[in-house]
Parts: sequence; C-alpha cells; structure tokens
Amino acid sequence: MNIIRIVPDPRRLIDHVCRLGESPVWDDRRERLFFVDIEGREIHHITAEGSSHRIWPTPDRPTALGLAESGRLIVAFTRAIAFFDPDTGLFDTLATPDIGPATVRFNDGKVGPDGAFWVAAMDEAPERAAIAGLWRITADGTARKMLDGLRVGNGLAWDAAGTTMYLADSRGPWIDRFAFDPATGTLGERTRLAMLDEAHGRPDGGACDAAGFYWSAGLTTGHINRFSRDGRLLEHWDLPVGYPTMPCFGGEGLRTMFVTSLVRPEQEDQPGAEPDGSVIAFDAQIAGVAPWRFPDVTAVE
Repeated sequence: MNIIRIVPDPRRLIDHVCRLGESPVWDDRRERLFFVDIEGREIHHITAEGSSHRIWPTPDRPTALGLAESGRLIVAFTRAIAFFDPDTGLFDTLATPDIGPATVRFNDGKVGPDGAFWVAAMDEAPERAAIAGLWRITADGTARKMLDGLRVGNGLAWDAAGTTMYLADSRGPWIDRFAFDPATGTLGERTRLAMLDEAHGRPDGGACDAAGFYWSAGLTTGHINRFSRDGRLLEHWDLPVGYPTMPCFGGEGLRTMFVTSLVRPEQEDQPGAEPDGSVIAFDAQIAGVAPWRFPDVTAVE
C-alpha cells in the first residue's frame, strides 16, 4: 500500500501542558478553540494563533465538548452530561444516565447533524472489557444507548452531508463507518473501515474534511492518519507530539488543523520536539466539516 508521508509545519499554540488534552472544537462565533484536559479537570479556550488563553476548573473530569445554540457548551463528564456557560462559569446538569459498572465512564463525544450529543463510553479497568456503549443525548435530557460492546469508544465524526458517521474503538483497534439519518439520528448499515495496530497508530479522536476523508489521531505513533471513505489509508501526517489524541478543523475557512495530545509519565524528553500535552496547529491544505450545535432549549433568556 502506497501511503504518502506528509510533514506539516506545526506551531505550538500555548506553553501550558495538558495531562490529557482532548475534544478540541472550533467555535466560529467566538473565534476560539475549546478543549479539555480530562485529568487536569479543566476546560480551555484559545485563539487560533494562541495569543489568548483561558482556563476554567471543572467539578469532575470533563471528557468531551460540544457547542450549543445559546453559546453554552455541552460537556460530558465521567458519568453525567451538563451545560457550561463560559460567560458565567456556571454548570447545569442535563442528564445522569446509568451507563454501566463503576469502571465505565464517558469518553469521546460530539454534537451530531441530528442535533443530539453523541458520547462513546469506555471501560477504565485494566482489561478494558467490551462493556461500554454509544449514547445519544437529546435536548430534553433523554439518554438512549445506540450501540454496545465498546472497550474504549472514540473517533466520532460525520461527513459534511451528515449521512455517514464514523466511530472507533482504541482497543479494538478498529474504525467503523455507519449510514446515518440526520433527521432522526438513526444508525444504518455498519461497515468495518479499518483495523489498526500499534505500528500504524491505535485510533483515538477523529474528524472529517470537506472532501469526505476521515482523519484519525494515531495515538501510538505520533501521526494523523487520513483514510478514504472505503478505508484506504492514504496519508500519514507526522507530528512533533508523541501521543496525539484528536484532530479538529477550525480557524479561517476551517483550514487549520488543531491537535490535542497527552503526557505519558514514562516518556523521556526528546530534543527539538514539542512536549506532549501541547496543542499544535498547522495548515490542513483542505477545509474541514463545521461542528453542529446542540439545540439548547433550556438556555436562560
């Protein structure tokens, strides 16, 4: 398989190092990138060039973010879904579904084209048992399990038309493609897109570009892997961070790729490399799919 290797010219946006940076989402209204530090229990936002940086502490580990129509964020915590208002710093719980044994927590999440907040869960026990699910949270707080049998649910993304959904399991380690009905949030035919290994990069967070390609953070290789819709691995994008966790399109024209990363305690410093836990950005050479917004019907007028 002929895989193109691309070495972008990334820049480090902030000096702050996240223990487990995740879930970047571009807010075009504020012109800010929001993201979380799961283990640091923080929500962050920064400008596209990194000139402004703000941090909010959270009451629990935040695992994923989505944008709401009101300007608030919808946030997945370990076992709850809440709203967060960046203007007031206040949290408001929306749902606390029973997602299974105590070792299961929410993980990757995004607002889908159906307006629901989709959240994949994971098992935190060492064996990473296949006991976690994929959940769909609607504006009235209803939480419905849409899929079961996940070890570490990850990689949620939709194509521009909203008719294809991608989902990964970092311990599968696989990436699947689903037919998706954006009017009802119904999942259709499921297709195995790719099986990966440590050498190619276990799949973490994902994003879609305007041409219909799927970008996957290769957690174990320091790459972003770009796949065609039929599962061909087309490109490795080399990164200066060892453990990238999620790519996100944003900035002007949605042509900037932002990537969060995590810190591994056992990792030794490498001369010339950006420290893991950084947020980096580079020219993606193509526009991405804009994030959808959650219909925040409970917003205060």
